[in-house]
Amino acid sequence: MKKLFLGLGLAVALAACKKQDSFLEPRTSTLTEDIVFSDSVRTVAFLTRIYGDIGYSFNKSRWANGGNIEQATDDAEYTFTGSGNPSVQLYSGTYTPLQLPSTDFWQTPWDNIRRVNLLLSKLPDTPLSKDTQTQMVAQARFLRAWYYFLLLEHFGGMPLIGDKVFDLNDDINLPRSSFADCVTYISQELDAVAQVVPTQSASAPSTVDYGRITPGVCLALKSRLLLYAASPLFNGGATTTDPSLAALVSYPTYSASRWQDAANAALAVMNTNLYSLVVDNTTAPGYGFVSVFQQRVNPEYIYFVNRPPNKDFEGAFLPTTRGGSGGTLPSQNLVDAYLMKNGKRITDANSGYDPLNPYLNREPRFYNSIIYNGANFFLVSASAQRPVYTYDGAASDGYQALTSSTGYYFRKMLDPTIAANSATNTPRGWPLIRYAEILLNYAEAINELGQPETAVNTLKLLRGRAGVDAGTDGRFGIPVGVSTSQLRDIIQNERRIELALEDHRWNDIRRWKIAVTVNNGFNRRMQVINRGTAAAPGPYTYNITNSLRQHVFRPEMYLMPIPDIEIRRVPLFRQNPGW
Repeated sequence: MKKLFLGLGLAVALAACKKQDSFLEPRTSTLTEDIVFSDSVRTVAFLTRIYGDIGYSFNKSRWANGGNIEQATDDAEYTFTGSGNPSVQLYSGTYTPLQLPSTDFWQTPWDNIRRVNLLLSKLPDTPLSKDTQTQMVAQARFLRAWYYFLLLEHFGGMPLIGDKVFDLNDDINLPRSSFADCVTYISQELDAVAQVVPTQSASAPSTVDYGRITPGVCLALKSRLLLYAASPLFNGGATTTDPSLAALVSYPTYSASRWQDAANAALAVMNTNLYSLVVDNTTAPGYGFVSVFQQRVNPEYIYFVNRPPNKDFEGAFLPTTRGGSGGTLPSQNLVDAYLMKNGKRITDANSGYDPLNPYLNREPRFYNSIIYNGANFFLVSASAQRPVYTYDGAASDGYQALTSSTGYYFRKMLDPTIAANSATNTPRGWPLIRYAEILLNYAEAINELGQPETAVNTLKLLRGRAGVDAGTDGRFGIPVGVSTSQLRDIIQNERRIELALEDHRWNDIRRWKIAVTVNNGFNRRMQVINRGTAAAPGPYTYNITNSLRQHVFRPEMYLMPIPDIEIRRVPLFRQNPGW
């Protein structure tokens, strides 16, 4: 594997130590490993650099022109159409082992795994105190587990190299480790780190270590790991009949016990009593779902990217009248997934949904996530809330204003009191793991174990916080006597709308093995016809149409292909099924 780690990890790490690099000394071009690790500040900065990539997949500007994997799903459309754009390659299915949509699927995790191992090898000889070294070792081991998990969810089993730091002259020909061994390794690493790192209270917001690893973070990643491991794609669901290859990309056979492991892992986070949903139905129905994303410090964020005050989301999602790029646009598919205020789906005959007035009496998460025609959002020039018009022919933000206009813009995670062109910023981070996800993890796992009513009780917490009406039966729209199969669909939809834009949908539709069904063909969009005038818009006619570009998802795409250059350089390395 001479270039698996050398071309991607080692060369980058060596360059970081020997050449100009912003994570160490922007004005210094003569740094070496000896200089870096003989200095306490630079050694800590090296660990901080490893933290610096934890949100690379979540980043709304991950690729050029605001591209991200969310635009490759049935939740969103992408404004830009260039065939070389990673988002376009993903949703059109044009990538191959010779050309991945982006090198960061593969390279960024391996770069940081190599950085971790280099740090671990050097720490004993640094001038840092033994207690500090112990904490840095634990944090680094968690970060290595995090990056291994990101490889696992996209590619399946990867070589487990332990603490080994490979040199340029090493002749490396390692096989891929089995999926099961990778899950065990990551899980054991998380368990070990959780025994060492300080508790949440020891990393209070006032300390410099706020946002670093805690036992709760370890438990939360373990919850996600074991949920994925129990899911159809990985729990005996390999898309190959070759047993040896199947073992690399999944467990060879299905076991219900893995759902129990996933339920236990989620429950372990819940039982810490360290985290809770941000609930505020007093300011406005479901306002807790708004305010949680405006607070860098809150009880719902478990693992997050600490960001300085910013307008990250406003710039990515808002229309041009608000200074944004509108690069990611909600699909009608996603809009239709949001519930009515009574908790019922719009397809339910008793929901009260009116296709002639489709935005009436929807649940608060809809209003707090989607800017639809006529919805208000802050306008800098007016210093007030003003309507955003998306109807066909509307100036600036209308249906024809963008090449892939869907009739909607996102407002989830946005600060409703500013715009992208405001002078002020919002003090918030990026949520990588929220407590809401843990509740959904538990509901999914416990339902698959044949306990739907236990899962319903968990969903009630989420719908209650969201501002959905409880109803006379207190079930927030969930039918009495719901079966495991019926609740599975409800949970998957709940996860979709609760975690929209939080780097989940692409991974969820793959692990559930539903992507071939839901992510093939055309997304839907809303063409709103204004029957009034520009000065006095409305009433409106609503026409649902197909998106401009077709989404393509083939069975082999449930896993990303290993880069061809790695396969050719490493005789023992095997390609993923179908590639």
